[in-house]
Amino acid sequence: MMQMVIVGGGAAGMMTAIHASKNYKVTLLEKNDKLGKKLFITGKGRCNLTNACDEETFLRNVMSNPKFLYSAIAAYTPADVMDSFESWGLKLKTERGNRVFPASDHSSDVIKTLEKEMKRCGVEVRLQTHVTGISPELTGWTVALADGKKLHADVVVLATGGISYPGTGASGEGVKFLEKLGLTTRPFQPSLVPWESDLSLCKPMMGLSLKNVEASVYRLAKPKKPVYKEFGEMLFTHFGVSGPLILSASGMLQKYFLPEGTPKEELELRIDWKPALSREQLDQRVLRDFEKGKNKTAAHAVEELLPRMAIPVILSAAGIPAEKRVHEITQEERSRLVDTLKAFALPVKGLRGFDEAIISAGGLSVKEVDPRTMEVKNFPGLRVAGEMLDLDALTGGFNLQIAWCTAKLAAQ
Repeated sequence: MMQMVIVGGGAAGMMTAIHASKNYKVTLLEKNDKLGKKLFITGKGRCNLTNACDEETFLRNVMSNPKFLYSAIAAYTPADVMDSFESWGLKLKTERGNRVFPASDHSSDVIKTLEKEMKRCGVEVRLQTHVTGISPELTGWTVALADGKKLHADVVVLATGGISYPGTGASGEGVKFLEKLGLTTRPFQPSLVPWESDLSLCKPMMGLSLKNVEASVYRLAKPKKPVYKEFGEMLFTHFGVSGPLILSASGMLQKYFLPEGTPKEELELRIDWKPALSREQLDQRVLRDFEKGKNKTAAHAVEELLPRMAIPVILSAAGIPAEKRVHEITQEERSRLVDTLKAFALPVKGLRGFDEAIISAGGLSVKEVDPRTMEVKNFPGLRVAGEMLDLDALTGGFNLQIAWCTAKLAAQ
């Protein structure tokens, strides 16, 4: 039987091993002392393992090179992934946004399920085994190990992931192996990651979670049209902003940031605190609140309109002293307050680092890979799966679905 060596014991590596075991003698190499270290912390430890959507919806949520995945998603759909896990004994549940989780809410159960199935399939797993390089031979490949030993394989599958959450051992070393072979890669950059902004505006609201707001991002060089506009939830932090709206924006706006996360040009985040109201309707609402509390201070008059933590920040941004009496507030000041509520502006100073990024965008150029087999062109027997490829998606289980379906093809 042909020999397959898989480098990397994360989601893509384990899934490749299971499916490949039907046709290969499989050895999986993992440098950590445990499998699935990054998988363990995904979904805040709950592991959002896929999204119960159709193929078209899945591809709409892929930000980089979605067309490359046509064959992969057709070969292993989210429904197929769910069927696989359930047939392996893992009970699943589907939550808001079609997010699929283990019924236990424990990511460790996903890892245990994969480990159990690999054992059943006869996969040889070698932990604490560090690969230092790969090289093509006349027949197959040589895999060099840190202890000086070498393994021969007919097929090598690289599934070492990106460089997000480096505490899990992620280092991007698999991509470095490919670069030594002369292959084209795109530098990794943090994605699905919080943003840094003006501390004087964000820090006073640290911990404040906003629901039902609209976030827009503008290029200040071309301020007429936003490059991002979505409705949902966000969070203020000690360094800037986070939450679903912000993480999604980081995934969709990669081209506006350098690999290290610095904006290529001036970007501004604008928050509409009351998107359900038009400017005129909001002005009338503010006017009613002011008439109801004519003798109150400005800070007290907007208590029903805004969260308490936000009041001093919003009033300051609108140029209204918090202690100013409502009957002294001018029409111009009220107009500024309405404008501030409809477009509270925060500078985008940069992305947070890889230690906070859910995924790494970038990796091996998909032009180097056959989309039907995940085999690297011009290098027979070398395949790649998962986050090492220049493929990334929004939150919601889509990135793990990329790992599963590319692994299925790499296993053939």
